[in-house]
Amino acid sequence: MSWLLWASPQLDFNKMIQALQARYGDEAAERGKQWQALVVAHVNADELTQLKQVNDYFNGFLFANDDVVWKQEDYWATPVEFIGRAAGDCEDFTIAKYYTLLEMGFDASKLRLMYVKAVAYNQHHMVLTYYSKRGAIPLVLDNIDPAIKPATERGDLIPIYSFNADYLWLAKARGDGKLVGESSRLSLWRDLRERQSEFQHQPESKDLP
Repeated sequence: MSWLLWASPQLDFNKMIQALQARYGDEAAERGKQWQALVVAHVNADELTQLKQVNDYFNGFLFANDDVVWKQEDYWATPVEFIGRAAGDCEDFTIAKYYTLLEMGFDASKLRLMYVKAVAYNQHHMVLTYYSKRGAIPLVLDNIDPAIKPATERGDLIPIYSFNADYLWLAKARGDGKLVGESSRLSLWRDLRERQSEFQHQPESKDLP
């Protein structure tokens, strides 16, 4: 696809690359261009290909805890911040994948950020889940296990709750979960979306629960 014929539906890549240059330097700006190229190259691919490309790309970044990267106990980075530092924790991997897939044209109703317990590590963890249709067993995109697998094959993860741009669900086994309200109840998510709005062409559209 011609670069010039492709128009970003939500993200202002020019503004993001300028921010990466100004805040983090040349290498970060180059990573921003690579990120844009990833979207452009696969915007018309089938969804499974897009999932794999995005999962593989971000799993190449360095894992580091918030106290190391941001000098805070818990901080959810925007994609620009994550790409700028080229490092982050599980929330940062998941959030970057979520926004990138939305940019590739995914319906927000197919994607949820899921908070889980990682049994092997005995700690809380975040992954991205993809539902091919309502009620389907989701696929899991994870920075611990790089293979995209159905949730039924991830016995090492115990679901706690999930959310997307608008809604919040409490986990119900490994299915859809119970809708309990709007995701704005999550203060870290609300704060991240406010910072992310700097780079949005338009607001994220509200999907039906």
